[in-house]
Amino acid sequence: MKYDNILTTCPFCGCGCKYYIQVVDGVAKSVLPCKEDPISEGHLCIKGWNAIDFVYSKERLTTPLIKENGAFREATWDEAYGLIASKFKEIKARDGAKAFGFFSSAKTTNEENYLMQKLARGVIVTNNVDHCARLCHASTVAGLAASFGSGAMTNSIPEVEDVDCFLITGSNTTEQHPLIGSRIYKAKEKGAKVILVDPRSIQLASIADIHLRQKPGTDVAWLNGLMHVIIKEGIADEEFIEQRTENYGEFKAEVMKYTPERVEEITGIPKADLIAAARMFANAEAASIIYSMGITQHTTGVDNVKSCANLAMLTGNLGKPSTGVNPLRGQNNVQGACDLGALPNVFPGYQAVTVPENREKFEKAWNMAEHIPESIGLTVVEMLNAAHDGALKCLYIMGENPMISDPDITHVREALDALEFLVVQDLFITETAEHADVILPGTSFLEKDGTFTGTDRRVQRIRKAIEPLGNARPDWEILCDVAKHLGSDQFVYASPKEIQDEVASLTPLYGGVTYERLDKEGYLQWPCPNAEHPGTVFLHNGKFSRGLGHFFPVSYKPPAEEPDKDYPLILTTGRILFHFHTGTMTRCSPKLNKEVPTGYVEIHPSDAEAMGIADGDLVQVSTRRGTIQIPAYVTRKVPEKTVFIPFHFKECAANMLTNPALDPIAKIPEFKVCACKVEALGESS
Repeated sequence: MKYDNILTTCPFCGCGCKYYIQVVDGVAKSVLPCKEDPISEGHLCIKGWNAIDFVYSKERLTTPLIKENGAFREATWDEAYGLIASKFKEIKARDGAKAFGFFSSAKTTNEENYLMQKLARGVIVTNNVDHCARLCHASTVAGLAASFGSGAMTNSIPEVEDVDCFLITGSNTTEQHPLIGSRIYKAKEKGAKVILVDPRSIQLASIADIHLRQKPGTDVAWLNGLMHVIIKEGIADEEFIEQRTENYGEFKAEVMKYTPERVEEITGIPKADLIAAARMFANAEAASIIYSMGITQHTTGVDNVKSCANLAMLTGNLGKPSTGVNPLRGQNNVQGACDLGALPNVFPGYQAVTVPENREKFEKAWNMAEHIPESIGLTVVEMLNAAHDGALKCLYIMGENPMISDPDITHVREALDALEFLVVQDLFITETAEHADVILPGTSFLEKDGTFTGTDRRVQRIRKAIEPLGNARPDWEILCDVAKHLGSDQFVYASPKEIQDEVASLTPLYGGVTYERLDKEGYLQWPCPNAEHPGTVFLHNGKFSRGLGHFFPVSYKPPAEEPDKDYPLILTTGRILFHFHTGTMTRCSPKLNKEVPTGYVEIHPSDAEAMGIADGDLVQVSTRRGTIQIPAYVTRKVPEKTVFIPFHFKECAANMLTNPALDPIAKIPEFKVCACKVEALGESS
């Protein structure tokens, strides 16, 4: 018997917990926590404990598939590659590179995201490359980069324990990021104050000193209201404002319009509670803002993020430990996918595609004969819209499932079916893969080497623990093979280590990140520009990345769609503890699926009573975009006139209902607010 313990990084949320995989005779048997890991400290959430289940699912793809006459058949790799190369060349010759789109993945490694954008830009020669950060934290990247010069979590997870006052908003932290949630509880035990701003009564409400339950979609108003009180009462950090920021006067003029009385009218937050929260936050020694997609997934997502940045600067809570603006990334490598250039506007390391010197740098490094376009490419939603309109002919999707994750699924289905050629690379025949012409079987985190970058900019190794199942191949190998079949000689790598070495040579943020250092030190946090640099625990120490922090005056704008007589309720969506993203991984786990086997809609008791709905009844939820049937969960977790649906479940897909209206800057859809109606259907079977 051969027994190994292989240290790796969890493939679920952005916490980046490390643990050992116990391998017996080449088979992964169980998960063993790592006490030395600075994130998990020997603890895991329920998803982490069950991380092996999906790897051995009987639904795993293990050989390429080609669709013929409307049905899939097994194919050889050469057949699959040959068909892809033939169709890609045909479409490019006829319609040009603008007819192509590439969806990279927050679930694959840094190295694989680098290769996907290199394939798009260096071989097809288009900037039409994006990934699901567009649907979760595109607002963060745009907003914080504008305010501070860097669009990432300012501080680190271990610092959470020493925060004096939290402002937590749009983050159900104990469910979405359990190992960060546990640190909030530890800080609370040390005496920290907790301000929770959330329409729902989530678990953190039980320890909150103040819980502000705002009307969904009114975040700019209450944030401006907090800052109005802080300025009016003279408890802003005047020294920080004077020395480290700009545009304060214009910003101040705007927020002073948001009196507590006006904020109460817009948001429903009582005046006295708003004032108490403002005083509590501003008077804390070390105050930290923690947010997630409840802030970003709005048509005003960038405004919301800029407002959070304004509040941190106003109170001087930046550039020091246990403070900052801390967006929590929802997937294991959504930070890394952004960092490595799987975005339509930047190369790896956020080097803008619009800057000629950056294009020349990458064209030279990749030995290109053609020139990379100077224009920004299409986003995820824009690519689907272009496919729907017939302008985009070919789409290559790796590890993404827009048929569950994107808004207005009916439109997504029509877009995918309008494509001339669709390639999907995944672990399963997902709802999206069902529409593909070719499916390529990739591998899980246990079957390959690479790196993930966690929510606090922490780059860590994943290590191959088992051989790929069946005829599946690591995603990095598949991308290299596709590029070679298209005629490129720039995708020759013996291992992911060599890919990371190329990344480091072209990406200053990752310049000092090597496998040797990661294996020795355990992790590195960017920016890490060279081999001597220790990495960066918290950002903006003494100076912002852009020089001075910029105050943006932000005015409140209502959501794109509000309740009316036809659709009288507010629908908001989100995640739950036991499932991950579109459910393709966690719903393969018997233990996780047993906990929550299907979706539900949370309805306040008074609304349920008025509609004749009892707990467990099957109901119909409708918006202007679609209708689903779903069990009712009658609960006071939601306020009156608001309902909540988790989006993981294909049989009652929340995104049949959601609004595809976009933030004008980040192009992120408004998942968190739309108008809906709920109708009773009778008792659930």
